[in-house]
Amino acid sequence: MQTSSDRHEYPAHWEADVVLRDGGTARVRPITVDDAERLVSFYEQVSDESKYYRFFAPYPRLSAKDVHRFTHHDFVDRVGLAATIGGEFIATVRYDRIGSGGTPATSPADEAEVAFLVQDAHQGRGVASALLEHIAAVARERGIRRFAAEVLPANNKMIKVFMDAGYTQKRSFEDGVVRLEFDLEPTDRSLAVQYAREHRAEARSVQRLLQPGSVAVVGTGRTPGGVGRSILGNIRDAGYTGRLYAVNRAFPEDRKDLDGVPACRSVRDIDGPVDLAVVTVPAEHVPDVVTQCGEHGVQGLVVISAGYADSGPEGRERQRALVRHARTYGMRIIGPNAFGIINTSPDVRLNASLAPEMPRPGRIGLFAQSGAIGIALLSRLHRRGGGVTGHTGVSTFVSSGNRADVSGNDVLQYWYDDPETDVALMYLESIGNPRKFTRLARRTAAAKPLVVVQGARHGGVAPQGHAVRATRLPHATVSALLRQAGVIRVDTITDLVDAGLLLARQPLPAGPRVAILGNSESLGLLTYDACLSEGLRPQPPLDLTTAASADDFHAALARALAEDTCDAVVVTAIPTVGEGAAGDAALAQALRSAAAAVPTKPVLVVHVELGGLAEALSAATSTAPQAAPRTAAPADPSAVPQAAPGTAAHAAPGPAEEPASGRPGPSGPPRPPAASAPPPSAAPAPDGAHLIPAYPAAERAVRALGEAVAYAQWRRDAADPGKVPEYEDIDERGAAQQIAGYLARGQGLALGTEETCELLGRYGVHVHRALPAPAPDDAAAAARTLGYPVALKATAPHLRHRADLGGVRLDLADEEQLRRAYAELTELFGTPAELRPVVQGMAPRGVDTVVRAVIDPAAGAVLSFGLAGAATQLLGDMAHRLIPVTDRDATSLIRSIRTAPLLFGWRGSAPVDAAALEELLLRVSRLVDDHPEVVAVTLEPVVVAPHGLSVLGASVRLAPPPARDDLGPRTLPAY
Repeated sequence: MQTSSDRHEYPAHWEADVVLRDGGTARVRPITVDDAERLVSFYEQVSDESKYYRFFAPYPRLSAKDVHRFTHHDFVDRVGLAATIGGEFIATVRYDRIGSGGTPATSPADEAEVAFLVQDAHQGRGVASALLEHIAAVARERGIRRFAAEVLPANNKMIKVFMDAGYTQKRSFEDGVVRLEFDLEPTDRSLAVQYAREHRAEARSVQRLLQPGSVAVVGTGRTPGGVGRSILGNIRDAGYTGRLYAVNRAFPEDRKDLDGVPACRSVRDIDGPVDLAVVTVPAEHVPDVVTQCGEHGVQGLVVISAGYADSGPEGRERQRALVRHARTYGMRIIGPNAFGIINTSPDVRLNASLAPEMPRPGRIGLFAQSGAIGIALLSRLHRRGGGVTGHTGVSTFVSSGNRADVSGNDVLQYWYDDPETDVALMYLESIGNPRKFTRLARRTAAAKPLVVVQGARHGGVAPQGHAVRATRLPHATVSALLRQAGVIRVDTITDLVDAGLLLARQPLPAGPRVAILGNSESLGLLTYDACLSEGLRPQPPLDLTTAASADDFHAALARALAEDTCDAVVVTAIPTVGEGAAGDAALAQALRSAAAAVPTKPVLVVHVELGGLAEALSAATSTAPQAAPRTAAPADPSAVPQAAPGTAAHAAPGPAEEPASGRPGPSGPPRPPAASAPPPSAAPAPDGAHLIPAYPAAERAVRALGEAVAYAQWRRDAADPGKVPEYEDIDERGAAQQIAGYLARGQGLALGTEETCELLGRYGVHVHRALPAPAPDDAAAAARTLGYPVALKATAPHLRHRADLGGVRLDLADEEQLRRAYAELTELFGTPAELRPVVQGMAPRGVDTVVRAVIDPAAGAVLSFGLAGAATQLLGDMAHRLIPVTDRDATSLIRSIRTAPLLFGWRGSAPVDAAALEELLLRVSRLVDDHPEVVAVTLEPVVVAPHGLSVLGASVRLAPPPARDDLGPRTLPAY
């Protein structure tokens, strides 16, 4: 650590873990006087060429003076950072503050000279780029606004690091040296570069976990049974294509294999590299395993072992130590308390999980923070994904357990690039970084559907083991923000699977118009009603009658798909008595051939089956695999329920669909039941064929279709997100000076009425003037100043905006009416000191609305809109958008509330001035976006008239701006 003579204490907040370009991790930290030996050792491992590029001359070793200079920093004018792995330096960067002549200087000089040195063995891993991000953030914190660097022309790698950073820069050539100067203020391009590097690094780190060339299972029992032995068998039985090792320190020294797998007593004893270690030993033995893995060069860990943050405060500290220990060696962790990972790619075939059977290969990616929910998802997809047209299976599956390191954000980065994944399904119990998740979700959803169900959404606390920052936003607001980012947000895992199957099998609908046809009039009417409930536009159902043949279905579906007035078709079918499997097979073929002729429109099937009822009912008491019922169609799943075998078992949730409780192993979650085998008739789908999803209930089919329609509309809207308009009358600089002056008085404060009006006025938001009226004479004087008619309002918190309680008196035409209203208010509600009455000029009649903006520490800045009064307070009818809001966002925001018709001429009323309302929303958004110190704004009521609007009440709260982790350098969550 630094000595007492240093000007600043050791800046521990500069320490960070980063993911490098190849997916490994490194730790970035300040260099201190204790690092002299590490620095010398690091320098000895750098090539002569790299030394020459750094010092512009042969420089074989560092002198004692050099070592002192490079390890003694004041952390203000001289700063050095090191990237470390295993506690040893792999790269360094430093800056020295300089004056206008290039000589050493102190603050307020705002320029610094920067220089890097990266060990040759680690060049090309993106270490210098990561260090540049961190040293730039440090420099900005210390008041430095510009970096200068001198580089030899032959040092192309370092020149590229600077040129690719995205900062505004100037380049010159003098005396044989390239001089680069660049501003450190983040730009749109520098942020884009940073996000792109983050994406590549995090995606690669997950790829290394899901596509390992070799796996070691640590903790495999010597006798059958137990978690480790089971996972070893699951990996082997899935046909894993890489090298597999069994590790147990209790193995006899002469033991060479276990179940045909090479056996070792320690990871150190393995002859050859190990990419992934699956850790199943008890928690107290995990640290030794991590050390073995780190020293052997293992790239990542899947920790099945429990006993961490899931077990209380002591376990939480054990979990922190685990993450810190693994990151020391550059390893990433899935878990602890994880269910495992699966990759069905034929090039990998990895089942490093507690699932006893490999899921069917397919195009759906699954992420679950809960092992039990992961079991349920795998089981339901297995039962509903097979048939003669092929399977809708899983590409990759990740169960993150306590999510100590690898999170849903990391997996999203991987899925975005993964050509094997078309649809992403996620079960989340907490969102560690909502701002980042929203950004990644928006980008992912623009390329492939992302369906999310969030558990623990009403509990108010994160599940044990999940270290996440708190959010003050209610769940409904978070859901609205996720939908704004293109996330398909559903409520149950049943809905998750239903939507996933549709999106994986069918094209997106072009609109909400739905044709309904089938051989049951009642089922058609149920489907029609369900469509209306989901906001779709169904056509009257076409009843083909129970006598309809497969050819009738084919002809009706072909006609419906050919109509320009139809965007999707729901086919309802009940079985034909006496035909059984043969009839179902013919119907399946008929529907498939008709749908194939128009591949741009989605087709769904609602299929009610009577066959196999007894077997399905009896299966409700057992989790064992059941034989396929005789009457279940062994043919095309596009026309039969995909819940094979035995659709009746899936018509309503029952014990057969729930995950078995299981008995936990010594160090892991419960073991799932074996999944049922696919129907004997399963066969691959024809090339290019769309699989037709089938549902056991009309409501489930239509709910999935409604989500697909909304998502397709979002995709179309996202292609043109709009723009944030510029307003010439905005005084951004004046507002900044005003805010700085207010904050100089304290850390956080609510502005007074005059201060609020002045600040809002700088952004073109003008508040209707209100004058205090502490006595009747004051009220009369205020009314004479404002001019009649006026309103008399009580502004006490319990009466504010409560016209229904009598706290507001409107249209007072003269002094007599004003004094009478004043007397009535004080007689009913108390003294003027208690009521805090004000007099305000009357505004044009219109619709009362409310506009709010708040900065949430987790989600960021959020703009909200709704109608004032009961609609907002009682029904929670508010719409939300992330700031900055675009013109398209503002347009959709005022139309998103359920009571929006009141703004647009409901029941003959005059439509309000929507353009004025949208402009107000955009101005408030600009204020909060330009000045993060404005942490809360409320405009209530905002009376929107047919022409113009009036802001009758406003409040603003200021505070020092919260940290923006999305603008700083790339880091992993701190432990």
